[in-house]
Amino acid sequence: MGEQYLYVKALHLIFVITWFAGLFYVPRLFINHIEASEKPSPEKEILSNTFKLMTKRLWYIITWPSAILATLFALWLLVLFPAWLQQPWMHVKLGFVFLLFIYHLKNHQMFLQFQRDEIKYTSNFMRIWNEGATIILFAVVFLVILKTTMSWVYGVVGIIGLGVLLMLGIKLYKKIREKNPNA
Repeated sequence: MGEQYLYVKALHLIFVITWFAGLFYVPRLFINHIEASEKPSPEKEILSNTFKLMTKRLWYIITWPSAILATLFALWLLVLFPAWLQQPWMHVKLGFVFLLFIYHLKNHQMFLQFQRDEIKYTSNFMRIWNEGATIILFAVVFLVILKTTMSWVYGVVGIIGLGVLLMLGIKLYKKIREKNPNA
């Protein structure tokens, strides 16, 4: 079982990484789409069509398949080690994974709106939204590596600190962009 476990774990990690890559990049494409919608014609239409195509390929060729495969390999790991389901750190991790799926599904809803050129968000909102996956990633990695019930408490405090730093960074970036639009 040892070698099988290592292969399944490696595949799970590969698909978690590619899933997160998609979740990190798709909001960035949404930001570009929002900013393209503010351009004059024909630039607006050309850029919008380009971003819709890029987003569609990312979403359906990388992000969704990676989410499904990461989940299947995670379930396989739980079949190999069902005792993990008795451990408190795994309960907390699964809670964060549930939040990740909610985040993923909300991105899917936004994706469909952007595909219809329904712009309902500001680029500033989307920059903040883009950090959702980062926060979940930090929490899950610390839980998996530390595997203690207290690690999630420290992780939550760390996540709040990370969130504050990200918000300050976004505000600083916004000020820099206001002074220099090409930044």
